[in-house]
Amino acid sequence: MAEADLDAVIRGFGKKQHQALMAEARKRHLRLMGLAAKAKTKDAKARYKQAAKDMMLLAHAAARRLQITAENAADSYARAMKKALEDPAQKSAAKPAKSAAKNKA
Repeated sequence: MAEADLDAVIRGFGKKQHQALMAEARKRHLRLMGLAAKAKTKDAKARYKQAAKDMMLLAHAAARRLQITAENAADSYARAMKKALEDPAQKSAAKPAKSAAKNKA
C-alpha cells in the first residue's frame, strides 16, 4: 500500500517540524531566562521572564498548528487516494448499465 506509506511520510514531516520548532523554542527560552538571571533590576527580570513564558506559549501554539496541518494533509491525501482507487471500479460498473440501456432502445 503505497498510499499508506506516503500518509506516514506526511505525518513524519509534521512530527519533525514540531520537534525542530520546540527545540528552537527551548533554546530561546533558556536564553531569555539567562538574561532574566543577569538582569540588575526587578522590573527587567520580570520582563525577561514574562517574555520567555509568552514565547513558549506561542511556540507551543504554532507547533500544534503545524502538527494539526500535517495530520489534516495526511488524512486528506489518504481520502483522495481511497477515492481515486474506488472511482475506476465504479466507472467500470456503470458502463455496462449504460450500454445495456442503449441496446434496449
